[in-house]
Amino acid sequence: MSILIIEDEKKLVDIIKIALKGERYSVDEAYDGKVGLDKAMKNNYSLIILDIMLPKKNGFTVCKELREHQIHTPIIILTARGSEGDRIMGLDLGADDYLVKPFGIKELLARIRAILRRRKTTDENIVKYADLVMDKKKHEVTRAGITTPLAPKEYKLLDMLLSNHGEAISRQRLIEHAWGPDFKEKNNELNVHIRYLRKKIDGNKPLIHTIRDVGFILKE
Repeated sequence: MSILIIEDEKKLVDIIKIALKGERYSVDEAYDGKVGLDKAMKNNYSLIILDIMLPKKNGFTVCKELREHQIHTPIIILTARGSEGDRIMGLDLGADDYLVKPFGIKELLARIRAILRRRKTTDENIVKYADLVMDKKKHEVTRAGITTPLAPKEYKLLDMLLSNHGEAISRQRLIEHAWGPDFKEKNNELNVHIRYLRKKIDGNKPLIHTIRDVGFILKE
């Protein structure tokens, strides 16, 4: 499991990293809010540890923008700002927990474990890449926070591409997933449905790309 720490106190980051790696988490870090937001938008993390008082972009803004873009990665706010108003604001903006400095490292690890246990049941229903999110339980797809209705075949094709993002998927594999193993393509049905799908989700930042003589791939 990978955890992102967005914190400008390097010594504190180093202490947390040692503790997390001791629990076999992989760790990434960012020392200002702008870089942290960019990493959280592009990469799939299991959890984010977020300070409030950050250079370039404060933690409240980072939390708010992540939730607005349908990034549902669990967030623990870790800050010296412990007033009731700050706690309420952080939780209302979408944070999953709020821990005030100074804190015990064992308590932080316990809170991380508790949040990840709660997330296990929902993570398997949500597949995301960049700002594209598929909620399989709701049968809903959003891009940059905007819900995009898909036809059944389009949904199945996107399911295969999104669940295997970064991997070239052959035409035959896509056809079998969307139409079944006995389907014989006659009228470029796959190309037609991929074209419809692109119109609905690609926008100004295409994610679905053609791999010549192979099939298609979903990537930035």
